[in-house]
Amino acid sequence: MGALAPGMPVDYVAIGDSFTEGVGDWYPDGTPRGWADRFADRLAEYSGQLRYANLAVRGRLLRQVMEEQLPRALELAPTLVTFSAGGNDLLRPSGDPDRLARALEIGVRQLRASGAEVVLFTGVNIATGYMRGLIGRFARYYLNIRAIADRYGCFLVDQWSMPVFRDPRAWDTDRLHLSAEGHRRLALRVCEVVGVPVDEDWNAPWPPAAPVSRAQAWREDARWVRQYLVPWIHRRLTGRSSGDTVTAKRPVLEKYPPQD
Repeated sequence: MGALAPGMPVDYVAIGDSFTEGVGDWYPDGTPRGWADRFADRLAEYSGQLRYANLAVRGRLLRQVMEEQLPRALELAPTLVTFSAGGNDLLRPSGDPDRLARALEIGVRQLRASGAEVVLFTGVNIATGYMRGLIGRFARYYLNIRAIADRYGCFLVDQWSMPVFRDPRAWDTDRLHLSAEGHRRLALRVCEVVGVPVDEDWNAPWPPAAPVSRAQAWREDARWVRQYLVPWIHRRLTGRSSGDTVTAKRPVLEKYPPQD
């Protein structure tokens, strides 16, 4: 594992779920942007020769990423892969962090054997709301990911050690996906980890937040339940996913940014 060199051609493939697709950070036409596109913007400036594919699709379980995206990623023979998946599994009662880690390791082993540099991610240390009862399960998975990164010489973006993400402004209104600003800060951190220089600080303090009254907080909680929690529960009960009609936004390796 080594930092990316300036001027080095890079073929970059991103695989995963909504986190990597970019949900919560939107282009004007309503398609997701996200940290991976933002990272690709900076990587293209640094390398001068970037091809980029993003195979991530919202709602995907780790098994689906392994079956649908990993073979395609290997076929594309990239030099760099970002791989984040498993969070959707852990939100389900059957989510087993050790079993998921063993599956993730199979994918990492294959990617590293192909010669690709691999970037892995832990999640954020937030134990409030619906995450209060699940944080131990997530933490165990992230410890496994750290061990996998060590064993296979992967880059690791450790969001657990990024307290800047504990601010509500880092999160979209659904409280599950990063906001546009959260995605921007994460892209800066990914750059830092892989050795792409940036002139902004992902850890810059947030400006003072306006106070929120108890009544306003209650109204926001009630709106969140109606708009996000109830539909999410309904999808779980009916066996549906937010990504059932979604396909990869960048399914092939193409020069990035796109030419006019």
